[in-house]
Amino acid sequence: MTTTSRLLAIALCAASAASPHLLPDGYAMPFGEQTQPAAGPGAATRRIGAIKAINGTAITLTPDSGPDIQVTVPDTARIIRVAPGEKDPKANSTPIRLDDLQVGDRILVAGKASDDNLSLVASSVVAMKRSDLEARHQQDLQDWQKRGVGGLVSAVDPAAGTVTISVASFAGKKNIVIRASSAAVIRRYAPDSVKFDDAKRSTLQEVHPGDQVRARGDRSADGSELAAEEIVSGSFRNVAGTVNSVDASSSTLSVQDLLSKKTVLVKVTADSQVRHLPPEMAQRIAARLKGAAAGGTAAASGAAPSPASGQTASPSPSPGGMAEGGMGARGNSAGGHPGGAPDFQQMLSHLPTSSLADLHKGDAVILVSTEGTAGVGTAIQLVSGVEPILQSAPNAAQAMMLAPWSLGAAPSDAGGP
Repeated sequence: MTTTSRLLAIALCAASAASPHLLPDGYAMPFGEQTQPAAGPGAATRRIGAIKAINGTAITLTPDSGPDIQVTVPDTARIIRVAPGEKDPKANSTPIRLDDLQVGDRILVAGKASDDNLSLVASSVVAMKRSDLEARHQQDLQDWQKRGVGGLVSAVDPAAGTVTISVASFAGKKNIVIRASSAAVIRRYAPDSVKFDDAKRSTLQEVHPGDQVRARGDRSADGSELAAEEIVSGSFRNVAGTVNSVDASSSTLSVQDLLSKKTVLVKVTADSQVRHLPPEMAQRIAARLKGAAAGGTAAASGAAPSPASGQTASPSPSPGGMAEGGMGARGNSAGGHPGGAPDFQQMLSHLPTSSLADLHKGDAVILVSTEGTAGVGTAIQLVSGVEPILQSAPNAAQAMMLAPWSLGAAPSDAGGP
């Protein structure tokens, strides 16, 4: 269930407390539970999704899963608008008319389903405007940017409610203890997913050393701890190597990992971020990594890859740490906070995109992918043009690649934040 779906579900439940007819008779749903129950012919049901088209009193709804649904909105249906993140939608919803709805708006519809479940007659519609969602999406990105940390898990103590992560950057590496309260939202990525919307509710028991973790919350004064409101974990592969082959027909890439000496097969999708590093930038990064390795701050040879989250040794939260389209927006063109070390992910976010067609056998690449199934992962981020970096510090090259997890598609993509 997406964040927007949860907000809509809560809004509908809260609104129904004051107006029982907003929910189908006899149907009750706890907050945060399933919002699209299976429906038999003529049964009361709910559907969440984005408006694909509006024609008079008919709405074509693209749900979060399944085929498009035709929704008829009679004059008796109640239509309300709620703001994303509204904590009291019962008190703060606004009645609107059908012609106030627009393509791209997210709606939760309650009503009677047809025999084939491909259409329904609405008794109520709860709407979140596309423009409101876009604004909320940007606010979330900025908050992850400002109050988020990310790194490689070094220890987990479920009983104490803590996760210790190793946070690396060009400046070095430090540990941060993430403390999860009982109210913290914890999610975990699916094996083949590169989308935040696909992350499932989870617990600290599912987090293991070697996983990657993102957390959002308030940092302690010295920056060594974070009181987490949200935690997202996942198991990903970091690879630094050379391209063995490219299969355009299956959109897959075979890479020889320089450290493990194994062949890694990854699939490149429309959600994968593929970029090319200009030679002059690659040389500058290589020189910096080589100097850091000589000073003992780079990853030790043969050690597990340590991700660069954009955090530096500074006790204050870094404005970076997430790639473009990921959990944080890019705040600085140079990367990192003023006076801090450059952030590799921020640098990459300003590079033009590339594609699978631009890659050839023998090209040097660094990438992060999902663990995947059947031996094939999905590329989350792939960077080519990294020959100087691999020549100077292959371990450090892997250390720069922390999974740039996505908060979800923009509302225009019908996914919602």
